[in-house]
Amino acid sequence: MEHITTFPLPPVTLVLGGARSGKSTHAEKLVTGTLHGGAPRPAVYIATAEAGDVEMATRIMAHRARRGGAWTTIEEPLKLAEAVEAAASHGQPILVDCLTLWLSNLMHAGADLDEAADDLVRALDEVRVPVVMVSNEVGLGIVPDTPLGRAFRDAQGRLNMRMAARADRVILMAAGLPLTMKDRPVARP
Repeated sequence: MEHITTFPLPPVTLVLGGARSGKSTHAEKLVTGTLHGGAPRPAVYIATAEAGDVEMATRIMAHRARRGGAWTTIEEPLKLAEAVEAAASHGQPILVDCLTLWLSNLMHAGADLDEAADDLVRALDEVRVPVVMVSNEVGLGIVPDTPLGRAFRDAQGRLNMRMAARADRVILMAAGLPLTMKDRPVARP
């Protein structure tokens, strides 16, 4: 069903998957309209990661190199709703990568997770540019052996369900292959 994953994008898309499943690469191609080749469209990238160690700094550099110069990058580890609203002023599609690191940042900051998710949904409802969000599906593996690990897994599952309910399109990535799980028809102006 090739028509489902091409430009133009619906208002909100959620791309889920496990580690190294191809989530970010697929989401980048959706946002720039390069899924099937062609020149990339300008876009805004909201990065939620912080380079807390050498390995994470290397990952961030690899993502930046892969994206190239067609992107405006906004780094925001906590205030994601505000960043989405600000990014919309560029008038370009937005990629949020990723909700998993954002959730981890919120948990470490002791933030109210439900309030943060509510704020993000409100921002998604208000912006008038397509938003693609990347998130890890962490509930398919082993049960974490620590209370914090289990709390994170559960909070990530709730956040993913909340964003999937809001999203017009949900794509699950496995081994680099996209599976469209939801594709709500959206009326275009």
